[in-house]
Amino acid sequence: MVKAADRAKNPARSSVWLETRTPRSGGGPAGLDRDRIVAAAIRMLDEEGLAKLSMRKLAAELNVTAMSLYWYVDTKDDIIEFAMDSVYGEFDLAAVEAADGWRDRIRVLALEYRRMLVRHPWMSPSAGQYLNIGPHAIAVGAKIHEAIGDTGLPMDRQPSATSAVFQFVYGYGTIESQFGRRAAEAGMSQDDFYVESIKAFRGDPSFVDALEPMAEILDERASHGSVTQIWDRDFAYALDVLVAGIETMVSRETEAGRTEAGGKRAGGPEAGGKQVPETGK
Repeated sequence: MVKAADRAKNPARSSVWLETRTPRSGGGPAGLDRDRIVAAAIRMLDEEGLAKLSMRKLAAELNVTAMSLYWYVDTKDDIIEFAMDSVYGEFDLAAVEAADGWRDRIRVLALEYRRMLVRHPWMSPSAGQYLNIGPHAIAVGAKIHEAIGDTGLPMDRQPSATSAVFQFVYGYGTIESQFGRRAAEAGMSQDDFYVESIKAFRGDPSFVDALEPMAEILDERASHGSVTQIWDRDFAYALDVLVAGIETMVSRETEAGRTEAGGKRAGGPEAGGKQVPETGK
């Protein structure tokens, strides 16, 4: 059994995926296994969030004793790591494979990531807390790496392009998921919650002057359609901007490479050659 105190001694290497768990002797409770535990945990996390997940509540949900869970996991962190990797398994990697070219593959991956964050709002605050090196997460990461690699960007620029796209998606999906949760907690649809929120501050005299520069865009958004349509429209266009940015940077890198190669062929300073002064004829 891996104890929390043991993990605290080496937090940089702390992950359920890096540990060899010694099987307990005997047999576990009938009808219980790790997959069932993780599925129940995901349901609880989706409904109540990270803060309310506990071994006791999870055991009650499964109608077993809390000690029964320890046949299959050592800590609550184990369950969260397994749950995180399980939802990465929701990515439609077949759709990524079927996409035509790196641009469409990036778009499919970005949309799948956004959908995952919205379906599971607890994933956003979990990012960075765990190494996230389960098999499903690594499979998704490999597809991202392949798509970015096919852009033509040099290797040292590829991590930056990956960050530009997928940290944007992380931020977008996080805000979208939290807005949806807030509306649900208020017992309202996202559309009604949005309309009422806008009315609340636009109708307040103390906000009139501050909002004047934004009045036109607020009016446009209010007239565009449902909140879902706004989320989809803005996401698609922002992603197009990022893809266009990658295309631009690839062109710049290519042109810079041609210029450098041309300078070397000419024996210029780039090649370490001496400049020969021009002579008149």
